[in-house]
Amino acid sequence: MAKFAVILPAAGRSSRFGEKEKKPFVALDGRAVWQRSAELFANRDDVIQTILIIAAEDREMVETRYRANLMFMGIKLVEGGAERFESVAKAIETVSPDADFIAVHDSVRPCTQTEQIDRVFQAAAQFGAAMLAVPVADTLKRIGEDQKVAQTVSRKGLWQAQTPQVARADWLREAYARRSEAQGEITDDAQLLEAIGKPVVLVNGSSTNLKITTKEDLIMAEAVLKSKLHVKTPRQIHPFAEDQSW
Repeated sequence: MAKFAVILPAAGRSSRFGEKEKKPFVALDGRAVWQRSAELFANRDDVIQTILIIAAEDREMVETRYRANLMFMGIKLVEGGAERFESVAKAIETVSPDADFIAVHDSVRPCTQTEQIDRVFQAAAQFGAAMLAVPVADTLKRIGEDQKVAQTVSRKGLWQAQTPQVARADWLREAYARRSEAQGEITDDAQLLEAIGKPVVLVNGSSTNLKITTKEDLIMAEAVLKSKLHVKTPRQIHPFAEDQSW
């Protein structure tokens, strides 16, 4: 059985969240958002290590408030850098050499279904790298500096990236070592794999696999958790898009 290490970035500034408490540490139906995300991996036999990336200024608070949770789930703390990619690079340095694959999952994406994690792990084990994503459904507009619509952009072939994003440990280490080769702003791990020519397979995610960015997202995530909503997605999109048993 392939062995996975999981990295949960939680060192961001949460500037768009609009609260004093950073979003990974806000309560979601009784537990912190980051805990909800970590629990997705805590009892998996194929996960041998979980790393939580935090800002240096949050270490005392995290160690005090969540000491029991960190010990119970065996979570390692790593202090992040100025940007997300710098933080993940630091965490990769601490990944166990026994891990065959590394999964990076947003610490503020707590509603991912177990079946989705199963499929993206399976796809990574087969192809080397995989990520959850959903087809873009809305019409896309490009605007100019005057805030007026300049162009309607075709959504054909466009997918919205989600996490987990999973890759062979050696591939991800190489991708981060060569991150200067990536074009433009680095916004996710798949981008770095693309830059060094490593293929990343898309696995169908779900609209309920929410990333909490605003207070409205928090409300929707709580509704998803309470209702235990599971949305099936079309099986024809990708061979890993669906459990074939239903």
